[in-house]
Amino acid sequence: MKCKVFMNSFREKSQMSKKLIIIIGLGLFSPNFFSQAKDSSAFSFSLQQAVNYALENQKDVKNAIIDEQIAQKRVNEIMGMGLPQINSSFDLREFIEIPTSLIPADFFGGAPGTFAAVKFGTKYNATAGLDASQLIFSGDYFLGIKASKAFVEMSTKSTQRTKIETAATVSKAYYTVLVNDERVKLMNATIERIKKTLDGTKILLDNGFVEKIDYDMLTVTYNNLLVEQEKIQRLVTLSSYLLKYQMGMDINASLTLTDKLADIKLDISNSASAQKFDYEKRVEYNLFQTQYKLAKLDFKRQRLSYLPTAFAYGSMSGGAQRNEFDIFDTSKKWYPTSVIGAKVTMPIFTGFQRHSKNQQAKLSVQKAENNIEFIKKSIDLELASATTILQNASSSLENQKKNITIAEDVVRVSRLKFEQGVGTNIEMITAETNLKEAQTNYYNALFEAVIAKIDFDKANGNLK
Repeated sequence: MKCKVFMNSFREKSQMSKKLIIIIGLGLFSPNFFSQAKDSSAFSFSLQQAVNYALENQKDVKNAIIDEQIAQKRVNEIMGMGLPQINSSFDLREFIEIPTSLIPADFFGGAPGTFAAVKFGTKYNATAGLDASQLIFSGDYFLGIKASKAFVEMSTKSTQRTKIETAATVSKAYYTVLVNDERVKLMNATIERIKKTLDGTKILLDNGFVEKIDYDMLTVTYNNLLVEQEKIQRLVTLSSYLLKYQMGMDINASLTLTDKLADIKLDISNSASAQKFDYEKRVEYNLFQTQYKLAKLDFKRQRLSYLPTAFAYGSMSGGAQRNEFDIFDTSKKWYPTSVIGAKVTMPIFTGFQRHSKNQQAKLSVQKAENNIEFIKKSIDLELASATTILQNASSSLENQKKNITIAEDVVRVSRLKFEQGVGTNIEMITAETNLKEAQTNYYNALFEAVIAKIDFDKANGNLK
């Protein structure tokens, strides 16, 4: 639609002058014009909406879903092996030299013990046939169907794991943007407060109540804050780009986040202990269980390899021999051939290969059992670690909140003392520096607490 409108405006000579200058100035004639126009949509997402968007658009999730579909098609392929197999063929030959056969010469009155060279056959030969076969019994086939279905199950769980990883990554990126937004607000408020103090100091300087060094020191502090403000704003832009990248969204799209940091609940009092944890909630545990199921099926398949395989078959064909190239002349006869049969094959001795394969499959089952025990212990450790880290992060966050309150009160008192002439500029600048440090520590602690909460939810199987 945009392309059509653009071309129409291009054809209208009377309206093109200003519009084309603006478009050229914006660089919309570049090869990326239409993709940029398409991605210029504005989005307003909560965290859950951002995760849902990622689950529909993120590359890894898309590929995982495709892998799941491929696994299902693999099941269909294996099941097709148990259906009738029908093939057709057509073979047309032209003999440049008709084959020569040697027959005893005495058949034609020749000398005994000698042979006569005779050519049999025709220059052109054609054969058309139809073959069909049907599997009757095969242990490999029936267990192969079960194994392929288990493989689909494992592929489905792999997709679920990819979605969980994506949800965790997007959540961390989402809260990173929120934390950086708060840092920008905090920096703006700090700069505004310092600017107000700087303006007040300038008045005092003009009236001779403070020395120029006091004003200069505040100016240096103010300028440093402006530089840091620019850095934080760039960091916000970068973190927004990262979030959109993790979501599978174009980084030039407009994205507004609707969730607030205040909505985050860091309470872990209702979390399950490792002893009571339901391992089925963790997709990793389910993946190892499916691998164990596949290992058992493979072991059973190897044991059934001693059983026979049976199938039925049949074929119909017709042949034509001509000395002239009139193979497709319907007035001339084709000679039919047909056959039906059944075949049973059973291995008797394979050089101990089957025994070795059985032992390998048995060991694979033991290995899968060990992996299940290992993942249980790993989950227990992850739960304990995530709980401890979140508790420490929550405690640190509370302490940093208290430090901000204290630092804000110190700044208020030091500014009041400076304005009344009983405090020093150094004291006020030191108080401002301490407040800024307390605020920085607070947002660092907040970010760590948010990340710890996401890891805690992931460890408890609460991310879907």
